[in-house]
Amino acid sequence: MKLSKHARFATVCLHAGQRPDPTTGAIITPIYQTSTYVQEALGQHKGYEYARTQNPTRSALEANLAAIEGGRAAFAFASGMAAIQAIVTKLSVGDHAIVTDNTYGGTFRLFDKVMTRLGLTFSYVDTSNPASIEDAMTSATKMVFIETPTNPVLRLTDIAASAEIAHKHGACLVVDNTFASPCLQRPIELGADLVVHSTTKYLNGHSDSIGGVVIAVRDEDIEWLKFIQNSAGAILSPMDSSLVLRGTKTLALRMVQHTANGVALAEFLTEHPRVQRVIYPGLPSHPQHALAQRQMPHGCGGMLSFEMASLEEARQVLNRFQLMALAESLGGVETLVCHPASMTHASVPPERRAAIGLSDSLIRISAGIEDIEDLKDDLRQALQ
Repeated sequence: MKLSKHARFATVCLHAGQRPDPTTGAIITPIYQTSTYVQEALGQHKGYEYARTQNPTRSALEANLAAIEGGRAAFAFASGMAAIQAIVTKLSVGDHAIVTDNTYGGTFRLFDKVMTRLGLTFSYVDTSNPASIEDAMTSATKMVFIETPTNPVLRLTDIAASAEIAHKHGACLVVDNTFASPCLQRPIELGADLVVHSTTKYLNGHSDSIGGVVIAVRDEDIEWLKFIQNSAGAILSPMDSSLVLRGTKTLALRMVQHTANGVALAEFLTEHPRVQRVIYPGLPSHPQHALAQRQMPHGCGGMLSFEMASLEEARQVLNRFQLMALAESLGGVETLVCHPASMTHASVPPERRAAIGLSDSLIRISAGIEDIEDLKDDLRQALQ
């Protein structure tokens, strides 16, 4: 099977980076569960020496994800946070990075509690306003790290505008594309230098693997990520690599249903009298709906949030769900609900949560691919 260079997205998801096993003809990439490789003679091997450095299953996944995201190379890590840390190791003592203020709680914790101890500085700004990025630039700024849509208030950042500003000042642009997936948003085509995903989420799609990936386009980034992946060793296992490869085969199909259910649930919640506010970029009421249509032309995915009147009302609703599962994470085939203030963003100080619009009464939904009427029924009874 040979993949045409003109192959379309769904075909690339299914076939890129993979070929039938040369030994048996197995159509699925084998799980090479090995720590080392026998060499034929001193200095003669088949391209594989030690499994931290190379593994055929992981290599197939990395080639697959690079093609899906439109990059030149990809590097798979043991978690999304390990992938983000690998990116930040590009920086040196005294360097400065600009970060989306409504970034994921784990990203904030890594930057604020760990990386600052190593002599790096970070400014958290409202990157939905390009002028805020420009104003935060200094002579020490080497990186702009944006998350769009943000978790969990679904604020968008203009990727193309951010790339222009970053590059004008000699900085690189990193985009966390986890919430959108490459099916719905193409950061590299819009000027991003590095794209990061928690493969745990939509890329895997089945809630049975933890992982992360960085996709790169520039030679200097590719060489550094290859070096740091091997040196630090936070690699994705062969089993997890195989699970994500299985997930990407259905990514295009799944995202259609995630998006359809996300839209339907957002519209349902908008009409409910107990719901104070619904946040979903696909709704005309979203303040950045026009940007969403331009930057995410194939839909806004399955992530949405809504607010109740109080923390106590939010607690009552969360405790009443029957079909939807109260759990952290997102992007799986099953619908998950969570309370960001006490779960995914508990590490963010209360005053910062308030500043970015993350209230104690906010509930986040990761819409799965169940029948939409069953999801509506569960919402209806939980909101009674």
